[in-house]
Amino acid sequence: MQVSQIAQIMNGATNEILGLTATGEQAPIATEDLSVVVEKGKEALGATDVENYTRKLIDRIGRVVFVDRKYSGSAPSILMDAWDFGSIREKISGDIPDAEDNPAWGLQDGQTYNQDVFTAPNVSAKFYNKLDTLQHKVSIADKQVYSAFDSIGQVNAFLSMILNDVENALTVKMDAAIMRLLNAMIGETLYDAYKTGSGANETLGAMTGAGNTRAINMLSLYNTRFSANLTATNCLTHKEFIRYCAYIMNLTRGRMRAISRLFNVGGKARFTSGDRLHAVFLEEFYSGASVYLQSDVFHNEMTRLPNAETVPFWQGSGAGFDFTDTSKIQIKTPSGKNVTASGILGILFDREALVMGNMKRWTTTHYNANGDFINNWFKWDISPYMDLNENAVVFFVA
Repeated sequence: MQVSQIAQIMNGATNEILGLTATGEQAPIATEDLSVVVEKGKEALGATDVENYTRKLIDRIGRVVFVDRKYSGSAPSILMDAWDFGSIREKISGDIPDAEDNPAWGLQDGQTYNQDVFTAPNVSAKFYNKLDTLQHKVSIADKQVYSAFDSIGQVNAFLSMILNDVENALTVKMDAAIMRLLNAMIGETLYDAYKTGSGANETLGAMTGAGNTRAINMLSLYNTRFSANLTATNCLTHKEFIRYCAYIMNLTRGRMRAISRLFNVGGKARFTSGDRLHAVFLEEFYSGASVYLQSDVFHNEMTRLPNAETVPFWQGSGAGFDFTDTSKIQIKTPSGKNVTASGILGILFDREALVMGNMKRWTTTHYNANGDFINNWFKWDISPYMDLNENAVVFFVA
């Protein structure tokens, strides 16, 4: 199993979230290599899929996931998943078979009708075998601080504060990991829509066109349809533009319920029913929609955006929560593509497109008798998975 030490990456992500480093310096949004953090899966196991002790024993499959949802028509969190043994997550899916003519209604005299041809189902499997890990170390020495406090209660409160800081640090790191998983899907989707060139010359082109069914440039659509000249910096304060966004986003949500190959990068036949749809929007956009749309209408359900979770930024706050910073990602995707994009408003995705898998936390301790203190190691393992064969649609302005 490939194990990535991500402490340095998560420390950088923490500074981006907090806006400043521990020494008070600005923490600008920098390029992040998400290929170290997120795995997109592979269709065969390789020589690296071994345990990390003897490095000779093949890792065992710990969880098998079948894509077996029943389609009932065009009607409609990041998923957490954990297991105890094995490391590989295997996801098996099948393609929709083609139909053929029924010969029973065209029988001809003397014609042979072969019934012994074997037709194998077209199935594929993706394997995920990556682990991200980090730890925090804290030494606890209680007797040495007795002179600074009036009671054992105050000492315990002090030690509790230290442990709470560790807990907060782990929470920030988990938030950052979840956001990096989201950013990986956003980056892959945008790159697929706007890539230019081929081979070694392939790169992300200008994101000025309307995009496609998976990457929708709301500003381009609006300006073209209504012969307007809004920009990415002023469009979020125009009621008509936000109303149009609500229309397109709700329309897309409804379309994703119908089985289609149009809403995932892999081109697989998928559908996302209402109970499986996950929506995440930038707070600046979502709050603006509530203020500019709901304040002057009698039937606000007509203009409401899809129910969604909101985030204050995708990658970092910059120096002051400017829209150019909060709506920006600057990453290297799990596929190795460099993506720098701003103006990202939100993403709709199937809950199985992004999975924070195999999350585990535990603490180990060691008492030092000579120094009379206890070392604590707070350890954290996660396996962020991304499946480009599942539905995901990104909305942005550029």
